[in-house]
Amino acid sequence: MIRLTHLMIPVSLLLAAPGMRSQTLSPDQAAQVDKVFEKYNRTDSPGCAVGVYKDGTILYKHGYGMANLNDDVTITPQTVFHVASMSKQFTAASILLLQQQGKLSIDDDVHKYIPELPDFGEHITLRHLMHHTSGMRDQWSLLELAGWRYSQDLITDDDVMSVLVHQKALNFKPGEKYMYSNTGFTLLAIVVKRVSGTSFREFTDKNIFQPLGMMHTHFRDDHEEVIKHDALGYDQDGDGKPYRMSLTNFDTAGATSLHTTVEDLQLWDENFYHPRIGAPGLIDLMLHRDKLNNGELQHYASGLAIGKYKGLPTVGHGGADAGYRSNIVRFPDQHFGVSVLCNFGSTDPTELSNKVADILLAKDFKESAKEPAKAAAAVQPQAPLTTAQMTALAGLYWGKEEDNFTHVLVKDGKLQMEFDRDEFHELKPFAPDHFHVADVPWGNEVDMHFVPAEAGKPLRLEPSFGDGKPYVYEAVTAFTPTAAELPDFTGSYVSEEIDPVYRVVLKEGKLILERLKHKPDSLRPATRDVFTGDIGTLRFTRNAKHQITGFILDAGRIQNFRFTRRE
Repeated sequence: MIRLTHLMIPVSLLLAAPGMRSQTLSPDQAAQVDKVFEKYNRTDSPGCAVGVYKDGTILYKHGYGMANLNDDVTITPQTVFHVASMSKQFTAASILLLQQQGKLSIDDDVHKYIPELPDFGEHITLRHLMHHTSGMRDQWSLLELAGWRYSQDLITDDDVMSVLVHQKALNFKPGEKYMYSNTGFTLLAIVVKRVSGTSFREFTDKNIFQPLGMMHTHFRDDHEEVIKHDALGYDQDGDGKPYRMSLTNFDTAGATSLHTTVEDLQLWDENFYHPRIGAPGLIDLMLHRDKLNNGELQHYASGLAIGKYKGLPTVGHGGADAGYRSNIVRFPDQHFGVSVLCNFGSTDPTELSNKVADILLAKDFKESAKEPAKAAAAVQPQAPLTTAQMTALAGLYWGKEEDNFTHVLVKDGKLQMEFDRDEFHELKPFAPDHFHVADVPWGNEVDMHFVPAEAGKPLRLEPSFGDGKPYVYEAVTAFTPTAAELPDFTGSYVSEEIDPVYRVVLKEGKLILERLKHKPDSLRPATRDVFTGDIGTLRFTRNAKHQITGFILDAGRIQNFRFTRRE
C-alpha cells in the first residue's frame, strides 16, 4: 500500500499567502478518497495522481498505480503527466497577458498575425478562437482526413498549417455557435510566438510557470525531449488484455502538450484566488463568457468550462490524448479544487474528480431546480411499455446540429437505443415519454424525452444531460437501397482541401469506404442518398441527370467537407 506523501509547503508560498494554514484529511476521509482510486492502486496497472486543494494549500495528494510498467516506476504526486486539452487555459492566459502588455487585442483578426490563413470572407478574431466560436475546422480531424494517424505520425505546427491553408470553408460563420476546435488554440500559440518574438514554451515559462513556482511544468514542443519523472501513457484493447503503450507524438503546442504535476497545478489553481501574474483584471478576463451572435451566453470562457455540479458553481477543464486523461475542477465558492491526472486511456478523471468532491463537499452540495423533479420522477413506478407503444417510438432519428443519426428499436422485448455501432442500451421509463439509459454509470443523469408529433413537426427525441440544453433529433424515413442501386455510389472521390483519394467500393453487398492509413469503413444507409460510417455522415450529391457527382462529409468537428467524384 502506498502511503500518503508527507506534505511540504514551500516557505515562498507561505510568504505569498499570509495566514494560509496547513491542512490534511482525516484518516477516514483519506481512506474514502483512496477507495475511489482503488482499482488503479496496483503494481501491474497504470493509474492516476490526485491533488485536493483547499484554502490555498494542498489538502491531500497521492499516487495510485504505475507511471512506467516497463521499469516498475510508481506514480507519486511528483509524477509529470501530459495533460492534453487542460493546456488550453494556459494558452488563453498567454494571449490575455500579451493584451495587457499592449501587444495585441483579442478582437484583432487572426489574419493580422497569421496572414497565410485562407480568407474565408469572415472576420475571425482571437476572441473567437479562445471561445471555440471561430468556425475553424478541427486540426486533428483534418489531419486524420488527410492521412495522418493521431499520436502515431509526428505532427508539427507546420503539418497543422499545411492542411489549414488549403481549407475552402468554415464550419459556420464566426460567433454563430460553439464548436470545440483544437485549431484555434494552435493558432493562438503561433500568435504568441510571433508577437512575443520567443517560442511559445519560452513565453509561458517566463510569464506563467516560473513566476508561480511551477518548476515541473512546461509545454513540450519537442517529442524527443527527455522529461524526468514523466508518466508513460497506456491503453488496453479490453478488460484483461495486455497493456500497450499509447504515447503522443506532437511537436505542436497550445491546444495540447502541457506537462505538469498535481502539486504544480495547485499553484495555478490558487492564482485564481490570489493572482500573482499579469495586471489586475486578468482573472476576470479568463472567466468572462462571451455571447453568441444570437445573444445566447456560452458556458465556455477562455480555455475554461464554466458549469455546476450538484448545484455548486464550477470552473475547470479536462483533457484526453493517446493514453493520457486529465481533469481539474475548481469550486470557487468553497475555495476547493481537485485535479486528477491519469496515464490510462480507460480512466474517466472527471468522474473520479467528482467522486472526490462528493466525499469532501457533501455538506455543501444542493440540488439544482431541475434535479428534484427528476429525482421525484425517477422513483415513481412506471408501467412497462406495451409492444405497440415501443414500436411507435422505434425508428431512425436525425440530429441536425451535427448531422448524425441514432436508431431506436425493439430488441429482445425491450426498447433499446444504439449508442455506438452495434452497442445497444435499454431505455427505461421514469415518467410518461421520459426515459433513462440502463446499464451505464451516467444513465440516470440523461433524460431521453420523446416529443409526440404535432402540426408541421415530426416525432422528436430530445436527449438532455442534467440542466443542459436538449439536443433535438427528428424521426426520419430510413433508406434501404436495392442491390441494383448500390453500384451508383461506388467510385473515386477527391477534395481540393486534402490530397488523398477516397474510394467507395462494393463488397459482399455493402458499400465500403477505403482511404489512406485507415481500415476499411463499412457504410450503412440512413436516409435517401445518405450513409453513415465510423468517419461520419456522407451525403451523396447528384446532378440534373440524377448521377452521383460527389458527397459532403459531416464528421463531428468538421462540417460541409466536399468531395467530388473523379471520372
